[in-house]
Amino acid sequence: MPGELEDCSVYIRDVREASQTYSKGNFGYPMSGGFLELDLVEAAFLVQANRLEVFHKKKRMGFAELFDYASGKVDNFDIKYIVFKDLRERGFIVKPESGSFDLRVYPRGMSPSNSAPLYMVCAVSERAALDIGEFLNEVSQSEDRGKQLLYGVVDEEGDLTYYKMAMMDPEGKVLPAEGTAKAVGKLVGDRIFVFDKDQGQALHDEAFYGKDMQGVLQLSLIEGCYLIGKGELEVLNRKGKGMSDKDLVSFGRKTQDEFDLRLRTYVDLRNRGLVVKTGFKYGTHFRVYEKSPDDCHARYLVHAVPVSTVAMWPEISRTVRLSGGVKKEILFARVSNEIEYLEFKWFKP
Repeated sequence: MPGELEDCSVYIRDVREASQTYSKGNFGYPMSGGFLELDLVEAAFLVQANRLEVFHKKKRMGFAELFDYASGKVDNFDIKYIVFKDLRERGFIVKPESGSFDLRVYPRGMSPSNSAPLYMVCAVSERAALDIGEFLNEVSQSEDRGKQLLYGVVDEEGDLTYYKMAMMDPEGKVLPAEGTAKAVGKLVGDRIFVFDKDQGQALHDEAFYGKDMQGVLQLSLIEGCYLIGKGELEVLNRKGKGMSDKDLVSFGRKTQDEFDLRLRTYVDLRNRGLVVKTGFKYGTHFRVYEKSPDDCHARYLVHAVPVSTVAMWPEISRTVRLSGGVKKEILFARVSNEIEYLEFKWFKP
């Protein structure tokens, strides 16, 4: 069937051919007079599938010529085409999208005439940088429209990995009563030790703070700051002098990276009723339990990031793969005036 290339669109002006192209796969956008307008990515797909012939200035264009032309007109056309083609071949109706997104995808077996889109898709290269701030805006936009956000990430060999993103509101069942325990701890190195067995046991029993070492409770600086703020812990320095919460926070900033980010995230998670432990062995800031660590595995791995964080997709991929391998959900906590939690999940459409 013939199509005429004009700028960034291909037009099928034969009414019969236009109707057939649209009815078999919902390609293009019907126009007045029975014509059909195709986006370049749709036209390239149909040419490669031998379902369309495209002419430009009365000269027929092969797939290579059309692909090269489109790549000069549309930024990252090659990436967008690979994702479009993959989703089409998986049986989805896929339409090009403008603005923050590249594609919109309808439920399998459905079309624009009888369904709303299921996914909004961003097509990116594995070499692209990911701005967490912009990313959260995209998640919010898609969720406001009642859609799920997918990222199709294309590696250097043309293979695709999909990630599903969503805002999360994690909650747990461990909400400690205010001031139920009172302990004295000694700052040694970059951690705090409660040597009184009864005091340490009371703290641990309240909300699973610290780690027991045969009757001695070891607390992290983050836990210590939180407990001082709750009025449940007094911390003495090496000289036996009491430290205020400001003193301990200042010490933490001097001795540990990203201390404020981690402290704010820890406090928020604890206030949500979650039990928070270090995530070091998983390469994240925290591992997080919804209830007693004695009764369940950690559900989340949480990594705190500042407002304007730029990450690379290989870093994201490693983190998501690791969390999936240990059967946990990875959340990125974006720390601003409020803390927002963003879930990344490997996904197969």
